[in-house]
Order: sequence, then structure tokens, then C-alpha cells
Amino acid sequence: MNPWYIVFGVIIVLIILCVSNIKIVPQAYVYVIERLGKFNTCWGSGMHMKWPFVDRIAKRVSIKEQVVDFKPQSVITKDNVTMQIDTVVFFQITDAMQFTYGVERPISAIENLTATTLRNIVGDLDLEATLTSRDIINTRITAILDEATDRWGIKVQRVELKNILPPREIQDAMEKQMKADRERREKVIQAEAEKKSQILVAEGEKESKILRAQADKESQILAAEAEKQSMILRADAVKEQKILEAEGEAQAIEMVQRALADSIVKLNTANPNEAVLQLKSLEAFAKAADGKATKIIIPSEIQGIAGLASGLKEVIKDTK
Repeated sequence: MNPWYIVFGVIIVLIILCVSNIKIVPQAYVYVIERLGKFNTCWGSGMHMKWPFVDRIAKRVSIKEQVVDFKPQSVITKDNVTMQIDTVVFFQITDAMQFTYGVERPISAIENLTATTLRNIVGDLDLEATLTSRDIINTRITAILDEATDRWGIKVQRVELKNILPPREIQDAMEKQMKADRERREKVIQAEAEKKSQILVAEGEKESKILRAQADKESQILAAEAEKQSMILRADAVKEQKILEAEGEAQAIEMVQRALADSIVKLNTANPNEAVLQLKSLEAFAKAADGKATKIIIPSEIQGIAGLASGLKEVIKDTK
């Protein structure tokens, strides 16, 4: 056989062997490498070369956050109520070597640890507290699991109670209780609404009466003020009328006196004789004897004139 063929075959085998031992680690994965059956190193993402027949990949570990939904667990509350609770665990592998060599079947270990922790926590709570304390239970389980899984290279991010299923008879009783509570709240709300309605109606009637009383009071005040103003105006009118009448009388008296004075002045200016004066005396006497006076004093001059008038009357009769 040609030795060149042997060399060529050996080179091809070496190339195949080298290529087959080149490994590429994907992102978010870690490869655990053993050398001669013993832990050697952990490969991160990228290209790596292992020694043939000496190194081997013991485990491929994903370091992404993972979610595990565990089946419902049967738990008993403090008041001896059995219920089913299923949980969801969010965790992430932080140490690939501890995850590989720390515990056998780590997911099963987390499930069992979650179940036992849940039973311990719910065993200290009654039914109502269990149904209303999800956040407290989640926080306590997360803290306990995180502490217990540190040595396994696992970081528990959080634990959530997915479902809490009490027995059928408990659910029926709870539904009846909730229905009774809703009916009670409805009646309370209706009673409060009716109470508020009556209060509003009473307040409306009260305000209406107050407004009517105020309106009547203001109306009476306005009427009294109007009557007062009317009386004042009437009094002012009477006063002004009397003033005008008095002024008119004063002016009339003044005019009469002025006329009298003018007549006397004119009489003096005319220098009347005795007969004219006697005639004026008779006119004055006639006015004095108009029947209003009870006593009449007749001057002697007028008496003589009266006798003269009687004589003239007799002469006139004889002539007729």
C-alpha cells in the first residue's frame, strides 16, 4: 500500500476529530464540562474546543427565567377545611455547576418543597384568612424556597397561588353567604337612599316655608312702606293745599286791603262832600245789617239819614 494514502487518511481522521470537538454554546446557555469524569469548567456562550476522549459535556443548562406550573396540592386549614391549591413558581438558574451536582431532579425537588411549605403556611391559617391572604402566602413561600434553593444554584423569583379550590359544600355556603351579603347591602343602600330622599324632601319643604314666610314678611314690609309713603304724600298734599289756600287768602286780604287803601286814596283825592260820605255810610250799614250780626250799633248820623230816608219814602207814596 502506498504510504501517502495512509498519511492522507490519518490527516482526514484528525480533521474530522477536531471538527467534531468544536462546540458552539448558544446565548443564555451554559455547558458543564467534565474532564476524566470530574468537573472541569463551565462554558458560556460562544465557540469552544474540548479534548477528544478526555472532556465531555456533562449538562446543558439554560440560565433563562423559567416557569413551572405544579399540579394542585391538597392542604388542610387551621379550621380543618381541606382544599386544593395549585402554584406557579418562577425561578432562574444562577450557578450551573451547583444546579448539575447539587440535587437530583431539581424541578421535582422544588415541587415537593413548595408543597410542604404551602401545607405548613396554610395549616396556620383558617379558611377565610387563606382566601384573603394570597399576597402573604406568596411572599412567605418565595422567601422559604429562595433560601432553600440557594445551595442548588437556583434563584426563586416569586411564587403565585394560581387557584384555591375549597370543597363543593364550602363553595355553596360561601355563595349563599355572598348572596345574603349582597342582599343585605342592597337593602341598606335602598334604606339609605330612602332616608336621604325623605331628608331632602323635608329640607325642601322647610326651605319652601321659610321662603314663603320671608316673602310674606317682605310683602307686608313693602305694603307698610307703601302705605307710609302714601300717607306722607297725602299729608304733604294737604299741607301744600292749606299753604296754597292760606297764601290765596292772604293774597285776597292783601288785595282787598290794597283796594280799600286805593279807594280811600281816591276818595281823599276826590274830596267828597257830606252827602257822598253819608251814602257810603249807608252802604256800610247795609253790609253790617246782612243778618249775620246779632247786635247792630247805629251811629247818630246814620239815624238822621234813616229818618230822612223814611220821610222820602212817605212823600213818594203820597205822590203815587
